[in-house]
Amino acid sequence: MTNTRQTMTPRRAPRGEYAKSRETREAILDAALEVFAEAGYRSGSLREIASRVGMSEAGVLHHFRNKVALLEAVLEHRDDNSRLLVPIESDDGAAVLRGLVQLAAHNASIPGVVELYCTLSAEGTSPDHPAHGYFVRRYEYTRANIERAFTALESEGRLRAGMTPRRGAVTMIAMMDGLQVQWLLDRSVVDMAQELRDLFSAFVDIDWDAQGPVASEEEGSA
Repeated sequence: MTNTRQTMTPRRAPRGEYAKSRETREAILDAALEVFAEAGYRSGSLREIASRVGMSEAGVLHHFRNKVALLEAVLEHRDDNSRLLVPIESDDGAAVLRGLVQLAAHNASIPGVVELYCTLSAEGTSPDHPAHGYFVRRYEYTRANIERAFTALESEGRLRAGMTPRRGAVTMIAMMDGLQVQWLLDRSVVDMAQELRDLFSAFVDIDWDAQGPVASEEEGSA
């Protein structure tokens, strides 16, 4: 008897099916971001998220294995939106700082998302919180790239005396996060974008009206 060897070819989803799945995931992420921003992560339910996209909870769990996985994807989704304003991996240090100011101005239009981020970043300091790993990675990534932006400005002779790239990065992140908390408590007291711009100006010689490179989808988030 002759044995016939068969080569198994993995089934690939048709392009139309893949595109539809991707659109569904995007819709779920947008809905989850809205729900978590309105009710918080713990109170925001999968049922409400599913309802907003016209599907069942089982349908949501088909794309995201559980609520924790969905939260992680939502945070990454937020970063995807932020990268459109901040070319965080650009070699143009001034463009990175201008992008951060633009992001601060944009955040003033989405208070629910800002509140969600502030709450989760504080809760995420606990090692057993589902967002702990995300925030550890995010702070490391953001700190390293802002430090690189300051290093580029230092090489151009634009960093003011007494400031170092490392100190600038740590200070900027503290400033951005602190401004968000103050703004959430009383939006009439703090203009996040203006305060951030003024602080940057105290550290570096920067032309705020210059046009830097546009952020691409391949660049990281802020």
